Amino acid sequence: MAIDPAGLGDASLPTHGTEGVADQEHAALAADLAAAVAGDVRFDEYAQVLYATDGSIYGARPAGVVIPEDEGDVVAAVEIAADHDAPVLPRGAGSSLAGQTVGPGCVVLDCSKHLNDIREIDTETQRAVVQPGVVQDDLDAALVQHGLKFAPDPASSNRATLGGGIGNNSTGAHSVRYGITVDYVESVRAVLADGTVATFEEIVVGSPEWDEMLAEGGHVADLHRAVRDIVEENEAEIAARYPDLQRNVSGYSLDAVADETEQGDRTLNLAKLLVGAEGTLGVVVAAEVSLVTVPEETALALYCYEDLGDAMRAVPTALEHDASAVELMDDEVFRLARGSPEYAEYAEPIPESAGAALMLEFDSELHDNLVAAVDAADSTFRRAGNAFDTLHAFDDDSQRNLWKLRKAAIPLLMSMEGDAKPYPFIEDATVPPEELAAYVEQFEAVLAAHDTSAAYFAHAGAGTLHIRPVLSLKETEGIETMRSIASDVTDLVAERGGSFSGEHGDGLARTQFNPKMYGPQLWDAFKHLKTAFDPEWRMNPGAVVFRDDEPTEMTEHLRYGADYASLEPTTALDFEDEGGFSHLVELCNGCGTCRTTQSDVMCPTYRASGEELATTRGRANLLRAAISGDLPEDELYADRFHEAVLDLCVGCKGCQSDCPTGVDMAKLKAELKHQRHEREGASLRDRLFADIDRLAAWGSRLAPVSNWLTSIPGSGAVAERLLSITAERPVPSFASESFDSWFTKREATVDAADAAERVAFLPDTHTNYIYPEVGKAAVMVLEAADCHVVVPDETGPAGRAAVSGGFLDLATERARVNVDALAPMVDDGWSVVTAEPSDAAVVQDEYTDLVDGDGVEAVAGATYGLCEFLDVHRPDALDADAGGERVAYHGHCNQKALNRDHHAGAVLSRAGYDVETLDSTCCGMAGSFGYEAEQYDLSMAIGERLFEQVRETGAEPVAPGASCRTQLSDWEEQNGRVAHPVEKLAESL
Repeated sequence: MAIDPAGLGDASLPTHGTEGVADQEHAALAADLAAAVAGDVRFDEYAQVLYATDGSIYGARPAGVVIPEDEGDVVAAVEIAADHDAPVLPRGAGSSLAGQTVGPGCVVLDCSKHLNDIREIDTETQRAVVQPGVVQDDLDAALVQHGLKFAPDPASSNRATLGGGIGNNSTGAHSVRYGITVDYVESVRAVLADGTVATFEEIVVGSPEWDEMLAEGGHVADLHRAVRDIVEENEAEIAARYPDLQRNVSGYSLDAVADETEQGDRTLNLAKLLVGAEGTLGVVVAAEVSLVTVPEETALALYCYEDLGDAMRAVPTALEHDASAVELMDDEVFRLARGSPEYAEYAEPIPESAGAALMLEFDSELHDNLVAAVDAADSTFRRAGNAFDTLHAFDDDSQRNLWKLRKAAIPLLMSMEGDAKPYPFIEDATVPPEELAAYVEQFEAVLAAHDTSAAYFAHAGAGTLHIRPVLSLKETEGIETMRSIASDVTDLVAERGGSFSGEHGDGLARTQFNPKMYGPQLWDAFKHLKTAFDPEWRMNPGAVVFRDDEPTEMTEHLRYGADYASLEPTTALDFEDEGGFSHLVELCNGCGTCRTTQSDVMCPTYRASGEELATTRGRANLLRAAISGDLPEDELYADRFHEAVLDLCVGCKGCQSDCPTGVDMAKLKAELKHQRHEREGASLRDRLFADIDRLAAWGSRLAPVSNWLTSIPGSGAVAERLLSITAERPVPSFASESFDSWFTKREATVDAADAAERVAFLPDTHTNYIYPEVGKAAVMVLEAADCHVVVPDETGPAGRAAVSGGFLDLATERARVNVDALAPMVDDGWSVVTAEPSDAAVVQDEYTDLVDGDGVEAVAGATYGLCEFLDVHRPDALDADAGGERVAYHGHCNQKALNRDHHAGAVLSRAGYDVETLDSTCCGMAGSFGYEAEQYDLSMAIGERLFEQVRETGAEPVAPGASCRTQLSDWEEQNGRVAHPVEKLAESL
């Protein structure tokens, strides 16, 4: 069963190949790899920057990247790397928090793009066979029809791959119920350091199979002998040194590799060793994992405490109630969530006075009566737990909202203003749950001694707290403080019999402390194990274990560091709210949320291509490299930067809301496009698209002659050759009578003095000159809602096309004209309404970055998309009855970014429509993007998700965005033009 990483077909982005090898010392390696590997081989400067970081604080350029298409490519890459004595580093989504996928000079194997098949699902044995690039949520989506799931559930499951989860020995909120990844990996197929392909699974020592394997000899037999000897020689030390915890992912899993049968025979399963090995023992190319049943029902109860200590002291009591999850959030998480556009609604129910909260989940496999289970917990925590408030969530939506709040904690914390951030370096240390309260007190003392603070959240029931000290790693003092805190805290954890990592692994952050945790005997065993698997120590060197003369210092290879400096350019847009242009770029912490493909909006080009370059993270990494001198000085203005990085951003603005730290790539793109136009000029095509309103006005005035000219056979090919406007799409037909002309000839049916609302209607370019019927329907519906409607003579186009194209002088001019015309009306109580969502969004959002003054804030606050206005101001005013007609509603991505896309569904439902709201991300048209010849295939690939969802619903699609309607109308399976929601409202009156 093949899983497309985007579910959207196969669209290819430009690759850089081996022609532009960044370092000539790697040229021979790159050439040999390119000759032997079917997948992409990229050793250029951009590839190095894209794969230099992950979700951690670290950054170091690899030699290059191989994107293998199959197991054979992995074998070839590992063998050739061995020939060149080059280190190898396997990578999934790159969401690791300890620097596991950062390796200076490594050959990175990106297994996420092609090695993503779910090969088998066996419902009887509850097993699945997967390749390493399968995203966990994609696996769970395939299992849902069978009532099964993969139990470990990291917060990054919507983008994290199974291979990465195996490498890190991942777990998540439900570890108190289900354990960690090593408990569910039954066998692996791996490529070892010499290119040997080995399958590791459970085998009984001394059995006929064991004897046969040893008789055959070879590397696999030698490994089994070595592991048997290591385990037997260190049995007592393993029992004494490995902490008695549900979660320990530091070091190698020597405590899990050996077991016993019911008959008392010893078994070995070397697959368990590769779990948590962080790619240091081999590259997993397939794994058989066991599954669990999904409880039919769950319930959440959230207990609010005045301070963190009270919440910590309640954890042991919580575990007495058979909870399947016991999670902690502190007031800092709540504060940041309240200020986040995406998460504010989820934090709203939390009392302002809550210093911390424990969230307990109960499931129907452990409790016959969930209400009774919650009631029992309520009684306990109110009586003895000092909880002053309780929230209950029994339905799916309310539970989902609380889980979204909990899972957002890490990226939210990284969105804090300024250079000082709550960084991860000791944040998943784990102690026995009964030790938590005392441990936190001691941790607080360490923080106080270093004059800093921290945020607290995570998996309290398992004794794992993500405690992140707030530091600036751009300063020598902050770096030294990080090292000192890590040393002090690991001492505390060791004293309490804990683990230095209960979730996120060793990587570059914690490997140096493993000798302290395991002692000299087991540390020596780790080195023997590493040598047995990887004699030359080339597999992800420096992680988990290190040679005595090559310690992994946690302060090396920092993404920023004391020498980091960035350029702060003079900008046309206002970046004050973001802390400056460079700070907005640096807000990207690498968490990889932009690789999500299951829901939300971002990042459309990644979903269609599977390319790291197409993610918001990828663009931010290249931007950061450009402003910090890691790329050539003028790279921001270079052709390759704009063509490969910026031009593939569709400006959906999904990252503004979906990115937990709010990296607004559309705004950054608009600014950089503007600066390049100022320096280099702009193409005729770009200028035409930026001023499309003027072109459309002439097209309307000259219709039908203009329509005849564009319909001449061969005219599309000419436009493509001269202007690079695709010949694959029909050119819109212009209306001979514009909406403005129609409106000036009619008389209002609702008098201003008697109207419930007064509306200044702004017609967008498409409504005005191409399809005025939308505007006519809008006026009809607004008047039916008892609104007096005018089209102000002094207003002009909103400027969306100019902003998107980076023509900010033109955009500013248009914003100023409209603000000057509308501000007095707004002061007099008028609302501003447009039928085009992107025009509404540019006034609501970008105008305040383009012009100053009180007037712009007032106009932005009084501007609405049409359905938004009706839902907010006239929710029950329409006398409509659609009789239950089914429609599939596709919201505009700009509205989704501003959390305003839900209004149309509400208005249509009240009008009697049976509305299916699609989770369809960006349509892929994105204004001019879908008309650009070089982007047409990608545009249609992005649109495939929307097409598929419309196909599945079988309902009539409706969309407020002109681009979205164009994309749907150009879809070969769509018969006829797609309606705007206001047209459906007009029909229902």
